[in-house]
Amino acid sequence: MTQTNFLWNPPLVNSLPVQGSDARFPVNRIFCVGRNYHAHAIEMGRPVDKTTARPFYFTKTPSALVESGATVPYPAGTSNYHFEMELVVAIGAPGFRVKEADAQRLIYGYAAGLDMTRRDLQLVARDQGRPWDLGKDFEKSAVCTEIVPIGNLGVLSKGAINLQVNGETKQTGDLSQLIWNIPELLVDLSQFYHLVPGDLIYTGTPEGVGAVKSGDKITGHIDGVGDVALTIGEAE
Repeated sequence: MTQTNFLWNPPLVNSLPVQGSDARFPVNRIFCVGRNYHAHAIEMGRPVDKTTARPFYFTKTPSALVESGATVPYPAGTSNYHFEMELVVAIGAPGFRVKEADAQRLIYGYAAGLDMTRRDLQLVARDQGRPWDLGKDFEKSAVCTEIVPIGNLGVLSKGAINLQVNGETKQTGDLSQLIWNIPELLVDLSQFYHLVPGDLIYTGTPEGVGAVKSGDKITGHIDGVGDVALTIGEAE
């Protein structure tokens, strides 16, 4: 195969550590589910009726990925920088138009993640009917722990999820409160995309989202999955 002569070196593959392995999980795409807990949908002013609605998604580029434990600068262009604690599903097998009974075979494992958000920019875009990219898809906005292989965990349907800022609890919930559970999300998303190994799905956040400032320390936990941590640095 002829070696390609690039104008400059292409970026390295973004990846995450895997629990119990020296190999890393290469990240292909990052899908995020919007408003997937009832109480959070209400606090955002957009209640969800599952009988008449279906899940909706936004994406983050893999370059937004940052590993748990990092210190990230307070991002440019915002004065309302929010945390959102989420279960992350890591895809390990291809799937298109998946049936619910087959959903588990797609799952490589799980992680705990933070969907960091420039809330002021997101709400302006939402109210103007514009894409959310400036509010959601920016550098170091997709925080993620190591991947925990599915093993005996199976398809997670319950488990506490919580988040603290400087030791004060801000978010508490349970995975059983997801409006669309993991199999339902995989079925729905695979109607629109060929899911492939390396895809990540951030499954939504409980109520209690809020702003952080420089110097704040965020910690979060999901039972059976792990703990995520992030420190907010000074603005660049």
